[in-house]
Amino acid sequence: MPDPTASKPTPVPTPAAGLGAAPRATLWAGFVLVHVVLVLLCFLAPGWPLGDVQKVYFGWARDAVAGTSVVGIDTGFVYPILAFVPILASLAFGPAFYAATWLGIVTLLNGIAFAFLLGRGRNRAALLAAGWWLAFLVLLGPIALARIDAVTAAMALVAVIWVRSRPFAATVLLTVATWVKVWPIALVAALFVASRRRWQVTLALAGTSAAIIAVALGLGSGPNVFSFVTEQTNRGIQIESPVGGIWMWQAALRVPGTVVYYDRQILTYQVIGTGTNVAIALMTPLLVLAVAAVLLLGWQARRRGAAGDRLYPPLVLALVLTLILANKVGSPQFVGWIAAPVILGLLVRGRGWRMPAVLVLAIAALTQLVYPYLYQWLLVADPFMVLVLTLRNLLEVVLLGWALRQVWRSTVESDPSATPARLPMTAP
Repeated sequence: MPDPTASKPTPVPTPAAGLGAAPRATLWAGFVLVHVVLVLLCFLAPGWPLGDVQKVYFGWARDAVAGTSVVGIDTGFVYPILAFVPILASLAFGPAFYAATWLGIVTLLNGIAFAFLLGRGRNRAALLAAGWWLAFLVLLGPIALARIDAVTAAMALVAVIWVRSRPFAATVLLTVATWVKVWPIALVAALFVASRRRWQVTLALAGTSAAIIAVALGLGSGPNVFSFVTEQTNRGIQIESPVGGIWMWQAALRVPGTVVYYDRQILTYQVIGTGTNVAIALMTPLLVLAVAAVLLLGWQARRRGAAGDRLYPPLVLALVLTLILANKVGSPQFVGWIAAPVILGLLVRGRGWRMPAVLVLAIAALTQLVYPYLYQWLLVADPFMVLVLTLRNLLEVVLLGWALRQVWRSTVESDPSATPARLPMTAP
């Protein structure tokens, strides 16, 4: 059976008619235009898309430079320790240009990922996936650049391009990304299940994590290096989360005792009502169990002989969606996590991933509608906005169902709706 990390010569893609330098130049022009638009929206759109960058990230960076405290070292940190690297780096050109520098860093990382995606060849799948990513960024809106998740999204994209030919390097990159924001661990877990080179995946994950932890401990972090775990566990029910929809509909129907409030410690809007304390206690164990169940399904498919190229993309998508749907946090930037799995599917399975690609574009558009443009309506639990948010969450559920079905069907020998994997997953 083929394996996504098998060591064998990479097939040379056959140039498709009409593809070449011109389409790539057009895509690069589109990349520039898309990022100019997104940067402008970050500064001009309502709802303060750069709020976290200009207020929270800048505050952390300023305190570190002033010698007050370094998050993750001197105090607890809501993110893994490496998240502080781009946060501090955005001070490179001074406080006045902090937000602009942040956006420049994210745009640069996206540009690197885009270059890897286009590669050297004239592969139609790569060009279409690149065009899809640009459409996705536009539909997701300014939040695609204005959160720490954007850094990990670009890293994850490069990693999935590497995964067939350079599993060790891909795992190292994904592990580094995990120490910026936790979600890329899903791609590592899926690779452990789908790949025959599990020892390489395990060694890369363990070795890279050990090195990061050792450096943090050497800088005096102590247990703060693991503080992101408890910081997330103690959070309440965020209004955009799928489970939060239960109480957002109660708030929309003006059920007494259900209230949307601003948590000044976490700096996010949450909802409280009858039963929310129980949900807060149960959601983290439920998330762990849901992830374990998806991994078990993938493991069973692999044992039944599922080919790695067929199993890995839907398993990654299912795990990422599980992290989103079984989460008491539902920030709009989480949708950015879905891009790498979909691009991987488009590269490896081609036309068989048209339906999820379209669904994700719809999810991105609905997310931008909610945030930043009409977010104020959601804060007062306007029924229309709660309906829009519910539709977005239901589309994610549908997408998860599709991904789980594909994991289960990955043992099927042939799929007439899919094109063969031709992309040489190597660095340009």
